[in-house]
Amino acid sequence: MFTTMSTAPRDWLASRAEFPILSRKTYLNTCSLGALSTRVRSAVNQHLDLWEEYGASAWYKIWLGECAGLRASTERLFNAPAGSVALAPSVGVALSVIASALDYRQRPKVISTVLDFPTIPYQWLAHPEVEVVLLPSPDGVHVPLEAYEAAIDERTALVATSHVFFASGTIQPIAEIAKLAHAKGALCLIDGYQAAGQVPVDVVASDLDFYLTGGLKWLLGGTGIVECYVRPSLIPQLKPTVAGWFGHANQFAFDPNNFEFAPDARRFEVGTPALAAVYAGHAGMQIILEHGVAAIQQRTSELVAYLVAKLRDAGYQLTIAGDPQQHAGIVMIQSAEHAKLVAALAEQGIIVDHRPGHVRVSPFFYTVEAELDLFVERLQALSQ
Repeated sequence: MFTTMSTAPRDWLASRAEFPILSRKTYLNTCSLGALSTRVRSAVNQHLDLWEEYGASAWYKIWLGECAGLRASTERLFNAPAGSVALAPSVGVALSVIASALDYRQRPKVISTVLDFPTIPYQWLAHPEVEVVLLPSPDGVHVPLEAYEAAIDERTALVATSHVFFASGTIQPIAEIAKLAHAKGALCLIDGYQAAGQVPVDVVASDLDFYLTGGLKWLLGGTGIVECYVRPSLIPQLKPTVAGWFGHANQFAFDPNNFEFAPDARRFEVGTPALAAVYAGHAGMQIILEHGVAAIQQRTSELVAYLVAKLRDAGYQLTIAGDPQQHAGIVMIQSAEHAKLVAALAEQGIIVDHRPGHVRVSPFFYTVEAELDLFVERLQALSQ
């Protein structure tokens, strides 16, 4: 196992023991999938044990409470009011429910950007009645606020974009984007999949209408669980037409003749959640809450700065924001042989990822500097 001469607090080093993969591999790919912790594995096993012990009665005794606990933990993570978070199996499903609740007759335009993960524009490109505007990026790193301001008008229903861009790691000024949207009467949806867990989120201070994230990446909870914040004052106004029994105000009445929306954000839920994913997502989120997102961001920023300096010293060209304060834990290394390099590094036990024209590296709080040294060393050797 790696050691380090870092001055980082000892608890960062101690936390490595909770992630078994770190004893076998150099794992620098949290932006694709967070490392599996012993706590998350234990939580999934707990779900299976309860299933075996109680069968279906576990729903009433325990499992509905676990769903409520995950919603409450997410509200804590987001600094959100009680009752403002719904659960979904994916961002695509959550977006579908939200999209179904919007009225496009007077406001047929939805604004996104070329740097957003395609799931966002795909949702509205599938709606023939919606005009989708994709804002360009002048550098492949960021989208200027001026571009948002010029595009948003009285025909805009929604501005839907990312907190952190998946292909550059740039942190967007989401409060300013929301302000521009609201000035024209539009709503603002932020995809926080690459942000929550590594960047502090305050949905109230940022004045957001929707904020989505999930367990897959920086929240260490794996696949199949997404958390969606909806501004409480909006909830009574929105009536999704993509609906299911978990969105019913009285779901256990089993009344097929009447549908009554839940009074809180649960109206945006659809079908029965995958309980293993709920348990995994809740356990992963507890790790983040215990460490504190602000402390995690500071540590990750130290690691990114260390890696960026080493890469630049080695002569690599990077696609990242110039201001470190605008840059999250994703480092994009320009390379024409990105796929080949990632595969070769994996054979040596170094796990990173690639996106068009780039090797993508994402250290997290459980990373140590010696792993970054090894990555750069092996990358140089393979690049020769």
